Amino acid sequence: MAEPAAAPVHTILVVEDDETLLFTLKHNLAREGYRVLTAARGDDGLRVAREQHPDLVVLDVMIPGIDGIQVCRLLRKDTRIPIILLTALGGEGDRVAGLDSGADDYVAKPFGIRELLARIRALLRRVTPAAPEPAQAVLRFGEIEVDPGRREVRRGGEALHVKPQEFELLLFFAQHPGRVFSREQILDEVWGHDFAGGARTVDVHVRWLRQKIEADPANPARLRTARGSGYLFER
Repeated sequence: MAEPAAAPVHTILVVEDDETLLFTLKHNLAREGYRVLTAARGDDGLRVAREQHPDLVVLDVMIPGIDGIQVCRLLRKDTRIPIILLTALGGEGDRVAGLDSGADDYVAKPFGIRELLARIRALLRRVTPAAPEPAQAVLRFGEIEVDPGRREVRRGGEALHVKPQEFELLLFFAQHPGRVFSREQILDEVWGHDFAGGARTVDVHVRWLRQKIEADPANPARLRTARGSGYLFER
């Protein structure tokens, strides 16, 4: 009998200029079975990410060369690599700026290694293809198509560039058209119960999706706000 295929080894790039923290992260990630790449400067991290194509990037905001926010923006122009930002700036405005730059998650310092590892596992689960399943039907809403099998969103037949978490959010809405969900319900269903980010995360991702799927994002016809309640997706 053939041996079951081994689980793929994920590669994590850590961009951090604090030598002690970088060593700690590298040690703990390697112990979990990850292949670890490192960089201490933003420009070096950007180069390594583009050359080595890691499965996930852990990126400090306050780094020399190019700061983490700018690195995140530059990576988002040509890659969908999941990005977790690390920062000592824990205010809501800082978190929103990090998410607006294209990050998938945001961890404020100081943080526990177990928490960060859990977030890495959760994010990798969302972007790692699962075992083949029966083909899922494409969900169509006018010119918008959500293809669960290909993990693609198309508008008027043209594929849209959506981040993994944007796709998960839109798929959730498309699978429950016409139902109103609160921000807290959406966080639980899409991000998971272990996600520590606030409800503003939902608002940011909804805004991104509207910019991609709506003819007039300022007056959305599909992804609508239910005033005082949350959001719903119209058929």
